[in-house]
Amino acid sequence: MLDRPEVPVADEPKTWRDAWFDRDLSWLEFNRRVLQQALDERTPLLERVKFLAIFTSNLDEFFMKRLALLRTRKRAELSHSIGAPATELHLQSLRQAVDEMYAQQGEAYDNAILPELAENGIHLLQWEDLTDAQRTRAHEFFTRNVYPALTPLALDPGHPFPYMSNLSISLGFVLRVPDSEENLFARVKVPNILPQWIALEDEDKTKWHYLGLKDLIHHNAGTLFPGMTIVDSTSFRITRNAEVELDDDDDMESLRTVVAEELRQRKFQPVVRLEIESNPNPWVRGLLMRQFELAEDDVYELPSELDYSGLLPIAGLDIKALRDEPWNPVIPNTLLDDEADIFSVIKAGDMLVHHPFDSFDATVENFIRRAARDPKVVAIKMTVYRVGDDTPFVRSLIQAAESGKQVACLIELKARFDEERNLHWAKELEKIGAHVVYGVLGLKTHTKIALVVRKEADGLRCYAHIGTGNYHVKTARLYTDVGLFTCDPVICNDVVNLFHMLTGRSRSPNFDKLLVAPINMREKFLQMVQREIDNHQNGKPSLIVAKFNAMEDPELCRAIVEASQAGVQVELIVRGFACLRPGVAGVTENVRLRSIIGRFLEHSRIYYFANGAESPLDGEFYIGSADWMSRNLTKRVEAIVPVESRPLKERLWEILDICLKDRRQSWLMQPDGTYQMATASEDDPEIAKIGTHPALMALTLHRAKDRLA
Repeated sequence: MLDRPEVPVADEPKTWRDAWFDRDLSWLEFNRRVLQQALDERTPLLERVKFLAIFTSNLDEFFMKRLALLRTRKRAELSHSIGAPATELHLQSLRQAVDEMYAQQGEAYDNAILPELAENGIHLLQWEDLTDAQRTRAHEFFTRNVYPALTPLALDPGHPFPYMSNLSISLGFVLRVPDSEENLFARVKVPNILPQWIALEDEDKTKWHYLGLKDLIHHNAGTLFPGMTIVDSTSFRITRNAEVELDDDDDMESLRTVVAEELRQRKFQPVVRLEIESNPNPWVRGLLMRQFELAEDDVYELPSELDYSGLLPIAGLDIKALRDEPWNPVIPNTLLDDEADIFSVIKAGDMLVHHPFDSFDATVENFIRRAARDPKVVAIKMTVYRVGDDTPFVRSLIQAAESGKQVACLIELKARFDEERNLHWAKELEKIGAHVVYGVLGLKTHTKIALVVRKEADGLRCYAHIGTGNYHVKTARLYTDVGLFTCDPVICNDVVNLFHMLTGRSRSPNFDKLLVAPINMREKFLQMVQREIDNHQNGKPSLIVAKFNAMEDPELCRAIVEASQAGVQVELIVRGFACLRPGVAGVTENVRLRSIIGRFLEHSRIYYFANGAESPLDGEFYIGSADWMSRNLTKRVEAIVPVESRPLKERLWEILDICLKDRRQSWLMQPDGTYQMATASEDDPEIAKIGTHPALMALTLHRAKDRLA
């Protein structure tokens, strides 16, 4: 059994409902852990800059997706039905948490990161800091590259209030006609097509000097309003609601039209947040609040930058001493030979891949690329949720269709913030005659599966890939995901049945091994939790280890509580938000919940159930696309597959064991819903001290060296 450190427990709660934790506060706690990576001096300096940007991006998504929902829907209409409703007190708690993190972010940036950047020759300057020569160069850059792209928009009887796009930074100017006391408003958008930090060339190549684009526009604004007096200016940024509710239940033929309309309407959704510089011009502040119909609680005066995502090019500077050591994914041993036939490899035995440690290109991309070229392949089927730009997968599917293979691709058009890109690829595939479908009416298709049908000597044979991550080349280098390649006839038949359900009109498909949402997945998980309870009560070994991204499903939360109350040890590794608090007396005393945060985004979903076995390798392992959230189990098509090969089980247990031993990147959730960073002791093994990601990288390199020895 796994060792368990002492966890403080609360005295009061007695029922499982009292262990529930608010989803939105838990999500903000997750983003607080992300912010902590920027505050942590152990993080390389440019990686700290990157985490400032990630924190901002995460918070933007929270406001776009959740805030309007919380303010306008009743408790019964929320995505969860347990816990505190969206009362004013609840919203104030969210506001307080956000204010605290804004203050931490600004403090870290101004007083720690900026000075350290300067010490390392990277100077992010204000206009007042520039030398005369630098100001001359900046002004020349403004005249050539910025001035023509600007569009000053006035507000007066002849000029209506200008449209402002979501997440755009603007400068609001207070203008006056000479000899007049009347304030006039004009807005200038800071173009997001230009770098937000302008490099000022310097003869000293060991130093880098930058000026903020916003600051450059502000100090050259006189050229935008000739003949007017500029009284003041204030920078601000708006966030619009991203939730657009349109009726897409009429017929699937119109879904593309519905999604296109949703994208159009999203641009004009109400403003839910106004970020504005500290000590703003009060007249501009009031005007914006009235125009966007905002209350005081909707306005955030930021102590420093408005949008840290503009710093990503700075974070990407090629200064090795200030960044994480570069990581190059390793090609699995069985595929090292360029001529290796991936289908023969899979036929010889199931193959497990773990990205970004294992090469995505040599495995997943190779699987589809080889299938497109292989004359023995008769059909390729894939699901696409987020696929990215210039995707090799779509190019391979196009090549396959053009060569006469049957190609079926399910593209989820309603993948949030990827709708436009997915619409584009759907049209490209349709042009060359591929079968493009959009899934089951009323459900999002989130499963990550690919099927290749190959004509071989003994007939048709199916090969499948079932993964936890998207078929996305860029995120495959940043997210940790696992995937199973198999030609197991039972699993492959399940995958065939799943594609028939997705592309046809199968209403009650049968699955022998796959757990498929919304058909049998929740029921199967509940049965497996109950089996652990029964085994424990009968004196057999019992243990649940589950690793995923978010936990919110009330039924599974209740089942975990019942398991804990029965004495079953439960280890949860949840990167994001979790609505179940561990260590609550009489409720979740046997539950421990941790979050792993680091250089890679933890995205893999791995589930382990001891099933009465003494050895972990004799227990049951599952991987797949679903988190323990109501939306995944009820409103999405998901697939989870058992991993039955003992060597592959060994590798999955290795991943889980490293996560559970981590004392560097791990955060332990406390009974009150907050998190504490784990700390290593002298007695901890080295993998615990260095953290999950470095440990997995080291193991991968060690295996690579062993095979070359």
